[in-house]
Amino acid sequence: MQSLIFFSRVAFICNVCFVLVWVMRFYPILKEGQAGEFVSLILILGILIAFLLNVVVNLFVLVFIWRRKAVWKHFPQWLIIANFLFLLPQIILFIR
Repeated sequence: MQSLIFFSRVAFICNVCFVLVWVMRFYPILKEGQAGEFVSLILILGILIAFLLNVVVNLFVLVFIWRRKAVWKHFPQWLIIANFLFLLPQIILFIR
């Protein structure tokens, strides 16, 4: 259960990077050549890892809920809800 909480927190950080990627799409934060590694890290975390990790974490949470395990006692409620709400636009983005 502790590793799932850890990965849920990492998924949330990746989901924040997902939002930053969408903000950077419309408002470029840095000019070309400045801090390219930082932008690359945000892109990889926000586009690729956020979707994959978020799907896995939400599937495990749904399995725990389906088995009637006490998920709400171990997890912060806002984290489960936030990860699920981030998953919806990610699914829509990757389906289109």
